[in-house]
Amino acid sequence: MNKLNRPYGIEPLITFRILFGALMGIGAIRFMQQGWIEKLYVEPGFFFKFYGFEWVEVLSPTGMYVLYSVIALSAFLVMLGCFYRIAILVFFCSFTYAELIDATNYLNHYYLVCILAFLLIFLPAHRAFSIDVWRNPRWCVSHVPAWCVYALMVQIGIVYFYAGFAKLNYDWLFRAMPMAIWLPTKVDIPILSNLFQYTWLAFAFSWAGALYDLSIAFLLYYAPTRPLAYIAVVVFHVLTKLLFNIGLFPFIMIFNTLIFFSPKFHQSLLGFIGYRPMKAEKIYAPNLYMFKLLFVVHLSIQILFPLRHYLYQGNVLWTEEGYRFSWRVMLVEKVGQATFYIKDGVTGQQSEVINQEYLTEFQEKQLAIQPDFILQFAKHIAQEYQQKYGFQQPEVTVDCHVALNARTSRRFIDKKVNLLDLEDGWKQKDWILR
Repeated sequence: MNKLNRPYGIEPLITFRILFGALMGIGAIRFMQQGWIEKLYVEPGFFFKFYGFEWVEVLSPTGMYVLYSVIALSAFLVMLGCFYRIAILVFFCSFTYAELIDATNYLNHYYLVCILAFLLIFLPAHRAFSIDVWRNPRWCVSHVPAWCVYALMVQIGIVYFYAGFAKLNYDWLFRAMPMAIWLPTKVDIPILSNLFQYTWLAFAFSWAGALYDLSIAFLLYYAPTRPLAYIAVVVFHVLTKLLFNIGLFPFIMIFNTLIFFSPKFHQSLLGFIGYRPMKAEKIYAPNLYMFKLLFVVHLSIQILFPLRHYLYQGNVLWTEEGYRFSWRVMLVEKVGQATFYIKDGVTGQQSEVINQEYLTEFQEKQLAIQPDFILQFAKHIAQEYQQKYGFQQPEVTVDCHVALNARTSRRFIDKKVNLLDLEDGWKQKDWILR
């Protein structure tokens, strides 16, 4: 415990704050410029929800642009350390709200951004080299309790370790799936594209990826291996950026892992933009018992929650029960086809639902492979047919087949089940065919 409370140079927090704010601000502006607000929030006529967050509604097109402008502005204020506490709280709330609007858009690195923003609310990352300190020099400190920095290290370590732990499955290690599917399609990569046709390379990528994820946080923490480990971080994430369309995730991890470096390293790094450490040591040491307790609870959840799939029967890659929020990165190639049928329980009238009338192409692709989406869509079309076509006592069934990691397609959902009789929740979904 003494090691967690010992004074630790504040410089790693400063670097983290600046890079996090800059990347998030640029990302929000890029999101608007690329037209993704129209694609993800305007074009869809229906939005899939996370369980428990059904109340989160999409805003008008103007409202979504305002929301992302708030995200960008608050991120840049975090970067500058200007009204930091308010700015990071606004960023966390606005960014998280945007991500909760449609579960179809879930990505691990968006979830990571929400978690890091939440942690930064409680960390004194603005207490040096910030506009807040320029406004009130008495706030400036040279050191913080070590746990303030270790909390970020542990969070990043959890992400990496569980990503590697999830790769210890039969498909990844002994079938090189889905790498064996994806790599041969990368014909536009100079030199490497010819090698991607060889099966052994898919196995090499799979095993190297698992080993990297499982070990990299420990190698970054251990000072003698840290420089080589960080080179591995850069090489790994640059390569994944070149090969796969995973947005800002490689940059997030390249920047975030700098937190493992010593305060002296960060002093040198920040020196390039004018930072000068305080001559007299001043320690930020208020009574933060409740904050430390909060971090213990938070990290306990982060450690236990990704393991919840063990509470369910069957392969989590197939059922998707316990899949989200568990750092399962790039583990599956799933394709499916879901045809819905709705029947009027009174008149006997039956109709096949045309999914494209309600969903975008991307939403329809996700619908067919995620059971909670299937359930949500069934309830939605029941309401639509009641309102538009006067259906009474509707019954909705689905004929759904899915292929996982190049296996033969097979039935995913019991086609005899009336989906309207079911409720989503944490219990095992027995209507999934395992």
